[in-house]
Amino acid sequence: MDNNIDYEKVLMFKTAWYYYVDNMTQQRISEFLGISRMRVVKLLNQARTTGTIQFKIKDDYANRMQLEQRLAKTYNLKDTFIVASPPDEVNTNENVAKAAAMYINNRLEDNAFINMGYGDTQSRILNNLATMVEQPISVVSLTGGVNFYLPNNMSSIFNAKLYLIPSPLLVSSKEVVDAIKNEASVNDISRMTQLSSLSVIGIGSVSKNATTLKSGILSENDLLYLKLKGAVGDVLCHFIDKDGNLIDSNIESRLITTPLETLRNLENVIGVAAGDDKVDAIKATLKGGYIDILITDESTALQLLENEPEHLDNLND
Repeated sequence: MDNNIDYEKVLMFKTAWYYYVDNMTQQRISEFLGISRMRVVKLLNQARTTGTIQFKIKDDYANRMQLEQRLAKTYNLKDTFIVASPPDEVNTNENVAKAAAMYINNRLEDNAFINMGYGDTQSRILNNLATMVEQPISVVSLTGGVNFYLPNNMSSIFNAKLYLIPSPLLVSSKEVVDAIKNEASVNDISRMTQLSSLSVIGIGSVSKNATTLKSGILSENDLLYLKLKGAVGDVLCHFIDKDGNLIDSNIESRLITTPLETLRNLENVIGVAAGDDKVDAIKATLKGGYIDILITDESTALQLLENEPEHLDNLND
């Protein structure tokens, strides 16, 4: 009886070794050991349940996975993707942009439309994505500001078809906004946003590094005015307070951009942002319920979890 038990243990060990170490198929092991394939499956299951085979994820990956789960649970997100924080914060935007492009590429459906917001990170995502996809992607702009959506390197592959709102992001008056929105071509783009399988947006800060400031959309005085009104960041150039509520301002009425309520009702909205100066803006965006998925870096994720209880009560009010 003992000999039979020993034989079973040896057979189980051999089966596990050939499968996990030598990368043999279950059918090949069956033929090699002279046993049925069904018995191979049972022996592999036995090896796992008895602890003969144990799986260990490297600590750094395990920690990051736990961090992703905590972040998703705290802010009621469908998914999160966290990349390692670079030693130099200058590379943060490029790191998260590449990660976002890979994340999106793995989830693209054939002939899918993607909604894309404006910003430096979004431009990087689009350019990375358009060089890695095998089939052309169709990208629909969520805002005015054509230059944000154009290739940044004309010599590289840019495998994307762009459907852009033909206007600036910020115009001179509400009357101009109304006139532009009444144009047939602009209405066509607005309707296309409802056909997209996912949307990708950036989250802007109100710091000196803000894209709105660097690109000349807003002045330093404009940002100061918005900060005094309680703004901590922007989503599609809509400035929001710490709770994710829209800031009422004369700038808001002059924007060519997708309304926040429309954004909130879209499915699979991916927010991509990282950096110390964006923590408050990202947190406000999460509290406002504007995104379903967050792609960020480890340092930012840790700051987003500081002093925050799981399942915030004011989400998606």
